Amino acid sequence: MKREQTISREHAALASDAAQPPANEPVQSASRRFQPPADLLKRVVRRPELRKIVPLADTTIYEMEQRGEFPKRFFLTPRCVVWNLAEVEAWLDDRRRASGADTLRKAPAPDVRQRRARPVKVRTKQS
Repeated sequence: MKREQTISREHAALASDAAQPPANEPVQSASRRFQPPADLLKRVVRRPELRKIVPLADTTIYEMEQRGEFPKRFFLTPRCVVWNLAEVEAWLDDRRRASGADTLRKAPAPDVRQRRARPVKVRTKQS
């Protein structure tokens, strides 16, 4: 029982120390603490997270970036590439709107007459 009381006293002392500001900083009220602007709190995503959000192949994303159709990646370190999450989400919203309005350019249907395998049978008119 004494051990539990000692532990709880130590825990209470540690908790009260954590609530106190450091001695070299002036005491500030909660409303006057520094709040960074919202634009500084940008979230970035790495490639595995991007793959979960945008189900496109890496080469497709790279090619779309080169054409300016997808948000550009940037380097955090020489080996760490990230994308701005807000830009990716905005791109997805734009694509959703374009798809709903039928303004999204779609791939043309293949010309089946040019197939080498399974050629199209030529129908003859029967009289």
